[in-house]
Order: sequence, then structure tokens, then C-alpha cells
Amino acid sequence: EEIEILDLSVIKKDGSRQMFSKEKLERSIRLPLDKRPHTDEDLRRLLSSIESEIQKKAKDGEIKSVDIGEIVMKKLKKKDKVAYIRFAAVYRQFEDVEEFKEEIKKL
Repeated sequence: EEIEILDLSVIKKDGSRQMFSKEKLERSIRLPLDKRPHTDEDLRRLLSSIESEIQKKAKDGEIKSVDIGEIVMKKLKKKDKVAYIRFAAVYRQFEDVEEFKEEIKKL
């Protein structure tokens, strides 16, 4: 079952708004899962689960990009810890190796 998220504005860190893009979400998830053991069905289920969480968290047709990032991280952490670290490295913009090590220790 596919969830359609229509007319949802994403509030970016700088305060600007843009329409939610399922394609952008999928790209951001495919990258960290690259060369990891998963099927297309696994990806569809993961996307569906993330979109469901986004719908629940959205208020008045809006959601913060930070909230989307946290939802993705939570779901990836359960699915594939390597993909989670890959996503977190970009999303959290680690400044140095120590920050990266600390994130890995949390696993």
C-alpha cells in the first residue's frame, strides 16, 4: 500500500518552505542503502513507513526538515546500521572523526 502525501510543506532550516517531494526522500534513502543487502520491496516498505511517520508528525500541512531527517534516521537505524551511519554522516554533518566515532558508539 502506497501512501500519498499531498500538499505538505517542508520547513527548511533557514525558514524557507518547499513542497514535500517523495522523489527527493527516496533519493536520500537510496544513497546510504547503496550496495547494502536490500530488495526493492524492502525499500518500498521503508519509504512507506517513513511517509506514514511524516504524515503523523505533520501539523497543519507542514513539517520541519529536521523532523523528516530524524524520522529517516530512526527508521534506517532499525533497518541497516551501516546505512544509518552513512545517512547520519551527511545529515548531521560531522565536523571531525571524534563526532563520527561517538555516533558509532551509540549503536
